Amino acid sequence: SGLGFNIVGGTDQQYVSNDSSIYVTRIKKDGAAYLDGRLQEGDKILAVNGRDLKDLRHKDAVELFRNAGYDVSLKIQRRLPPQNGPVGHRGDGDSGGLPLAAILVPGLALAAAAVWILLRYRQRM
Repeated sequence: SGLGFNIVGGTDQQYVSNDSSIYVTRIKKDGAAYLDGRLQEGDKILAVNGRDLKDLRHKDAVELFRNAGYDVSLKIQRRLPPQNGPVGHRGDGDSGGLPLAAILVPGLALAAAAVWILLRYRQRM
């Protein structure tokens, strides 16, 4: 069933202007890459089993993947999220602060402890 992802790019099919690199465009659900969980759409693949993908035509890169074998090693460069807005803003709706759970969980634990202490104190009266 293959490696479970689609690629674009190559010297003859540049996906990004002035860049002939190979990029992952789709991770197929329940495929090998999906089940492994490390590869992401938008990642740039630099090498397959130690073989550099630089300056390859698209069809030659596809052939390398098809003949990669059962145990495949990929060297990738993670896609950077778009940087829109002021410095420090990630552009994905996340303010960069603490996650809500980091505040709520300790707060709820303190509230539960306070109620328990109050009930124990009232029982003694």
